[in-house]
Parts: sequence; C-alpha cells; structure tokens
Amino acid sequence: MSDKDNLKDPLSDIRKRIDEIDNSIQSLVSERASCAAKVAKVKQQQGETGHFYRPEREAQVLRAVMERNTGPLADESIAGIFREIMAACLAHEKPLRVAFLGPEGTYTHTAALKHFGSLIQTHPVESIEEVFRIVEADGADFGVVPVENSSAGVINHTLDLFMESALQISGEVSLRIRHNLLSKLDSLDKIERIYAHQQSLSQCDQWLNKNVPGAERIAMSSNAQGVLQAKETNSASIGGVLASELYDLPILAADIEDLPDNTTRFVVIGKYRTPSSGEDRTSLLVFVQNKPGSLFDLLKPLADRNISMSNIESRPSRRGVWDYVFFIDIDGHRDDDVVKEAIAEIEKASAMVTVLGSYPKAVL
Repeated sequence: MSDKDNLKDPLSDIRKRIDEIDNSIQSLVSERASCAAKVAKVKQQQGETGHFYRPEREAQVLRAVMERNTGPLADESIAGIFREIMAACLAHEKPLRVAFLGPEGTYTHTAALKHFGSLIQTHPVESIEEVFRIVEADGADFGVVPVENSSAGVINHTLDLFMESALQISGEVSLRIRHNLLSKLDSLDKIERIYAHQQSLSQCDQWLNKNVPGAERIAMSSNAQGVLQAKETNSASIGGVLASELYDLPILAADIEDLPDNTTRFVVIGKYRTPSSGEDRTSLLVFVQNKPGSLFDLLKPLADRNISMSNIESRPSRRGVWDYVFFIDIDGHRDDDVVKEAIAEIEKASAMVTVLGSYPKAVL
C-alpha cells in the first residue's frame, strides 16, 4: 500500500460531523412537527375548525430566528429555512389554500410563496376581483394582491376593491421585482415581439429601447400569459425566475428593469383578525367629508400621539360628488391604546373609519 493510500481523507471527519448534524436536525424537525400537531389538536378541542395559520406567531418566530443568527448564513436565508419548516408543519395538519392573480408564475405567485412557503395549495385566478371574491366565498383561506410599486405607485384598482369588501388584511409581502427577458431564441437580434404586462413593459422601457428597439411590444393581462405567448417563434416575454422555471422558457437577459430598487408591496387578505405581533402596521380606510380642514383633522390625532404614517392615498369615495376616501398605513396595532385613541378621535372628525387590518410588518 502506498503512502498516499495511508493518508486519511481530510474531508472524512467533516462529512461524518455533517451526517451527525443532519440526523439531529431531522430528529428535531420531526419533534417540532409533533408539537405543531398537538397545538392543532388543542385548537380543534377549543372549537377551531378552519386553518391553523397564525401570522403573528410566524412573524415572532422569524424575527427571533434572525435576531439570534450569528452566521455564516444571511438572515434572509436562515429565516427562509425556518419558514419552510413552519410551512411543512402546517401542511401536515391542513394545507393553506391561497388565491392570487394567475396564471402560475406571476410575481403575485412568487409573493405568495415567499410569504407562506412552498407547500400551500395554490389557486391562481384571472383577476384581482376574483381573488377577493373567492376568499369571501371561502374558496381560499387567504388571497395575495398587489397594493403599491416603488416606481409606479399605488395599484388603484386594488384600493377600490377594499371599499366594497369586508375582508381583513392579515399580512404584507415586500418583493424585489427582478425583470428578465425570457425566450428560446439565442440572440436579442432575432426577437420580433415581446409579450408582457403593460406595467412590466413600462418598467423596462429604457432597456428595451436600447437593446431591442425594433421589437413590437404587446401588452398582456399578466406576465405569465405573456410567457405562454412567447413560446412561439421569434418572440420573448418579461418575467421572473419562477415563470422561467415553470414554463421552461430560458432567461436570455437578466435584471432588465430600469430602476434597480424596483419593489412591489403585496398584502394578504382573509377573514382572520390578526392579534398583535409586537411590530405591526395598521391600514385604515377613512371617508372624509368635503369641508375646510378635513385633512388636517384626519392627520392631527396621529401627529399628537407620535404615530408614524408610512402611506396615504386618496380616491373618490363614490358616495358624494366631492367626498374622498383616504387609505392610510400607520405604525402600531389596532389594539394598542394609543392607536385606539387616535382612531376614535379621527372618527369624530370624519364621516367613517374602517380598519382594514392590523398585521405584522413584512419580516423578509
């Protein structure tokens, strides 16, 4: 036997230790799933028959995971692992049904997976209205809808739907939008048509003008629909990595968005009223009468109590020719005393206040 054969494999001990760690992880995950099952059983005994998902509890767990993280994995990576563990435990008891604007492969689909994990029962629908309708009709436990984009502003259509719905906002998702040019072609010069949602075409306008100036741009109802159309010869689409993988359409050019920090905020809608997680946001719908100082009267109770307002948007109320409704996001939970006081004071000065929901701020 040669001296080389006598040398110990330097990776042997490391691999042995990895195997030991894997065994421990698997054992602990199984134990966690058993505990989750016991929790579900207790809730059933207490009369709960629906889903067992608790967004405030999940947010608390993920924040604790990131707080105690010492590396080498990034906070987002380690939190993503724990989200999938929680999703697996939940799916073992009863998978969540989640509706979103389809078909599969849209950015809303990606947002749903980021928030709930990969083990949900996906329910793609054809419109944002249908997301609201199917959740209201108990065809899905939750829905995911876009509310604002960092470059394009609020999605007015979504805000308008909240005026007619009794659904609550249960959570939020912040998704960095990375647009890619998808095509089976091997060269930009061969592209004759580009299919995508109008907003995506607009967000990539400068890149498209520079790199594919002669290609016809065709607006679609969603990027995923565009991907399906782009499978024809000499065509391309704009979409995310998920769409590329689901429809087997390669990425010809990555990160083609004009603004590098392009981010969309989505909200999770359902019938569940979320308890406080400790770091929450509250969304309000405030109908304001058309009179001098009405906006001041609306904002003063927040300023007097040092309540931070992260967003305010106005829309016609549809209840009076010149009356308006304001969508407002504030820090804090509806059950916090200071928030309760502010809402009560706003109600005295406004036509009506509806709490759309208090929910954990986006963790990832």
